Amino acid sequence: MASGRSHRHVGAIADHLLRALKEQGYGKARVEGLPHCDWVLIDTGDVIVHLFRPEVRTFYNIEKIWSVDAPTHIPFS
Repeated sequence: MASGRSHRHVGAIADHLLRALKEQGYGKARVEGLPHCDWVLIDTGDVIVHLFRPEVRTFYNIEKIWSVDAPTHIPFS
């Protein structure tokens, strides 16, 4: 995951990454969200890249999906 400072910055990062992937032989990457550049998802098949604007990243809090909370102990009565 990475963040850009603006729509234009997120789009530029995505464009640069897609060009680099194509040069390395990963030209079949699937892309979602590029027209709006709030949240761009690039799926290479083996790796998925998320690019966000800071406000969108905060709103969706996607890091929470991968966080591990301590187990809750429920005492038996």
